[in-house]
Amino acid sequence: MRRFLLVPVLLLVLAAGCSSGGSDAVTIYSGRGSSLVNPILERFAEETGISVEVRYGDSAELALLIQQEGDRTPADVFYSQSPGATGFLSGEGLLAPLGEETLDLVDERFRNADGLWVGVSGRQRVLVYNQDLVDPAELPQSVFEVLEPPLAGRVAVAPSNGSFQDFVTAMVQVEGEERTVAFLEGLVETGAPTYANNNAIVEAVGRGEVDMGLVNHYYNYRFLDEDPDLPSRNHLLAGDDIGALLIASPISVIEGTDRADEARQLVEFLLAEEAQTYFAEETFEYPLAVGVDPADGVPPLATLDVPPFDIDELGGGLEHTLELIRESGLAS
Repeated sequence: MRRFLLVPVLLLVLAAGCSSGGSDAVTIYSGRGSSLVNPILERFAEETGISVEVRYGDSAELALLIQQEGDRTPADVFYSQSPGATGFLSGEGLLAPLGEETLDLVDERFRNADGLWVGVSGRQRVLVYNQDLVDPAELPQSVFEVLEPPLAGRVAVAPSNGSFQDFVTAMVQVEGEERTVAFLEGLVETGAPTYANNNAIVEAVGRGEVDMGLVNHYYNYRFLDEDPDLPSRNHLLAGDDIGALLIASPISVIEGTDRADEARQLVEFLLAEEAQTYFAEETFEYPLAVGVDPADGVPPLATLDVPPFDIDELGGGLEHTLELIRESGLAS
């Protein structure tokens, strides 16, 4: 397992693996990157006086680390990029139930049936494309069309990315393993370009290095906010297609933490109006707390036509998904 950087919010942490600081500090293992969540975590610390320590890394690897640390883990809260890694910890019995008042802040579609996690923000899978290189008539209605001419070999993917892995897990659930394996192998056979993450794909599309890519919707909004002249645009796939999947970023409290109250305050802060507005206006994600609208230009959540799937099953299928991706040759 790679080593992760322990990034301070308001406290300096001495080294990876150390126990957290003062008794009023809350320690977060975050699969969400520092650039996305550090500003709002700083606001939480400023407004509540509760110090925050954050360990950033890949969601799946952090979940595995929590499992390995067991009762010794310094983590009080797990904030995942996507549900798969959280579902893994849920299946291991490592998450504590959240209170009904907390759960009720979010629509039931975006919370665990057993009350073990709740979605903070959401991202829809889209096809980002360079409008100078792609004829709109070529744009597909189904993600499976990227394996066929004229799209074959022109659509980039990020096989090591958690959102792509959740997308594949959901594809197995909705479309079956045989069709999913054929899709993954088809990407390899047609020479689909691969990148490390969504950011890299959107950057490559914007500069014309690659024509299109499968990513989460909010990345291109962020790039266009910085440079409106970029030629990258989002294309929404048909609502009944697995390529239009809507994925929640969940937060959960670790079972056995002695900072349960501070952890609960953090979860509720991220679901309150200030934080939800931050995710809408600064990161262009979908706020999942009831009553908060997305940023201007982002389609309202209620208007999205997305495929149904069981979010809680993503965690149980994550390890198998990684195996399928490796066996397809898409990733080592």
